[in-house]
Amino acid sequence: MKFVTYERQGQEHAGILKGEKVYDLHNASDLLEFIKGNNAIEELELAEGYDLSNVKLKAPLPRPASIRDFYAFEEHVVTARGKRGLDVVPEWYEFPVFYFTNHHAVKGPEDSIFPPQGCKKLDYELEIACVIGKEGRNIKVSEAQEYIFGYMIMNDWSARDIQAKEMKVGLGPAKGKDFGTSFGPYLVTADELPLHDNGIDLKMEAFVNGERYSAGNVKDMYYSFGELIERASKDVTLYPGEVIGSGTVGSGCILEQTGREWLKPGDRVELSITHLGSLTNVVGEEE
Repeated sequence: MKFVTYERQGQEHAGILKGEKVYDLHNASDLLEFIKGNNAIEELELAEGYDLSNVKLKAPLPRPASIRDFYAFEEHVVTARGKRGLDVVPEWYEFPVFYFTNHHAVKGPEDSIFPPQGCKKLDYELEIACVIGKEGRNIKVSEAQEYIFGYMIMNDWSARDIQAKEMKVGLGPAKGKDFGTSFGPYLVTADELPLHDNGIDLKMEAFVNGERYSAGNVKDMYYSFGELIERASKDVTLYPGEVIGSGTVGSGCILEQTGREWLKPGDRVELSITHLGSLTNVVGEEE
């Protein structure tokens, strides 16, 4: 099932996407409220449907409870650190690590992305994220799937020049990241996704102005979502509506590539993941 947040006649609504129609969720004013209410999906009450062409899709979860972004693809870690002349630290192989990003700076489909003032190295990051569906603490890997409400595309935008200076201090990233994170176009429940021996089998691609820049697969994650949730919930309670990002897939950003220019105003960035749709944003002029 595909859950969405959409705007119609200036009002924001939670809904379900079926084909080319969006149906309003009758028993919830927004998707976060629906998730927190632990509503049974099979008992959903759907109101009137609207043609997709007559509504504007927003980020599926415009106001998440939090966003933890992990670092779970080995290829990205090896390549990105190698570009900076760094080896992978042994601790990366001991446990998955994450940082918190700004959950008040969420963007949705077709929203413009405004880089920080002075940023000269704007980058996209192709990721998949899951949304926590129920409260839990010290969750085991074997139980983690029960806590996932659904999955969506995530773009963890990065101001690489600002980020590089911050990371030298040994804390961050901070201002290199907190200006925007994109989600969308919808939040898909796990039962719709094909499983693989190594995890979820979903092709991931990124395009800039129609040219393919990145290609990978969710199943290439070194750490599974179960392992990410186990780590995130260690001695801490996770709550409905919290977002867990995978980190960037291998080749999933300009930083990893050779001969590519950084993003500039007017560039159109499209991220695509099988069964999760396509998420497009345009780079705006710096504010």
